[in-house]
Amino acid sequence: MCPPSEDSSSRLARPASPNEYSPEERMLLLQLAHQSIAAALEQREISLVSPTLHLSEPRGAFATLYYNGALRGCVGYVFPVAPLYRTVAESARGAAFDDSRFPPVTRIEAPELEVSLSILSPPEPIQPAEVEIGRHGLLVSLGVCRGLLLPQVPVEHGWDRITFLEQTCKKAGLPSSAWQAGAELQAFTAEVFGDRRWSS
Repeated sequence: MCPPSEDSSSRLARPASPNEYSPEERMLLLQLAHQSIAAALEQREISLVSPTLHLSEPRGAFATLYYNGALRGCVGYVFPVAPLYRTVAESARGAAFDDSRFPPVTRIEAPELEVSLSILSPPEPIQPAEVEIGRHGLLVSLGVCRGLLLPQVPVEHGWDRITFLEQTCKKAGLPSSAWQAGAELQAFTAEVFGDRRWSS
């Protein structure tokens, strides 16, 4: 892997900017996530036309679902391949029905689901020593193997930087030391908000 340029490193290392998405935009996206799941259960379509230009910008995003406080699904897109509004709808639907770790969400569960959204910055190359717990998410790639962990994961598990690097390698199906042995390491930041704290 080539060392990151000073520009990419400095962008990732600088202090976090204020929230990009307003409380109103956060509420719209969270409502959309719930509507997308309900529409899939009812076999109906919803409009995926963004209500604002800002929400129509391409961004990567993940939707994480919780039921009774326990993880119920997590699916998303690392790279900005579609407008954010559509990406959130598709991620929420994917988390509800396509996460292979869980059975599909049921009609009984759907009204009680809590949604957390993570809106990602574009991944950029980073050196292992530059990784900051609580700020950076990680993407590790080697050959056809790729693994990603969101910024909140090491915080929730109490991991240090080395453990975070190792666990991301394991998520990719690689040896835990792959970050030291030729794997490509990229980092991203995320604006994270959910049903209980969408206005934070």
